[in-house]
Amino acid sequence: MKPESRKQEIINAASILFKEKGYSAVTMRDLAKAMGIKAASLYNHIQSKQEILSTIIINLAEEFTLGMSQIMNADIDPIQKLENIISMHVDVTLRNSDGLGALNSDWMHLEEENLIYFEKMRHNYEENFRSIVKMGVDAGEISPYNIEIMVFSTLSTLRTLYLWYPKQKNIDPDILKRDMISVLLKGMRSGK
Repeated sequence: MKPESRKQEIINAASILFKEKGYSAVTMRDLAKAMGIKAASLYNHIQSKQEILSTIIINLAEEFTLGMSQIMNADIDPIQKLENIISMHVDVTLRNSDGLGALNSDWMHLEEENLIYFEKMRHNYEENFRSIVKMGVDAGEISPYNIEIMVFSTLSTLRTLYLWYPKQKNIDPDILKRDMISVLLKGMRSGK
């Protein structure tokens, strides 16, 4: 495993601060202090706080987009697709819960071009999720509840996992994944 670049160290430290304080409340001076360096040194590796935010959010959004694309294209039933989506969310949360704080709470601070790009990815992700649920309902694999309620309930839980899981001390990641899949899909699964 190669060592992290200084830029990645800065991004990781910023992710933690953004999650704790929110993007707007964090200054480059705060970030430098957290890293034990002078603020001016940050600019040798990064142009701005906005660059850090967009790197965090866009990289995560692209990871989710790629994962969703692979799941959508897989020749598996809708229930398996939903299981894979839940599994992907758990995996990303375990790898980068701090970055997910920025993705979920600070995305509106992105500058115009990145904001438009992010909103498009988020919209397409939700549409794909919705279409998988609808396919499951149409196939009789998922109960015919209101699709919007199922989408909202599931995605809300997955999107806030980054807040809850780090506080858990005794939940094994494999058990988390297994039980999240079971609990989230049990209420949706058709009794046929």
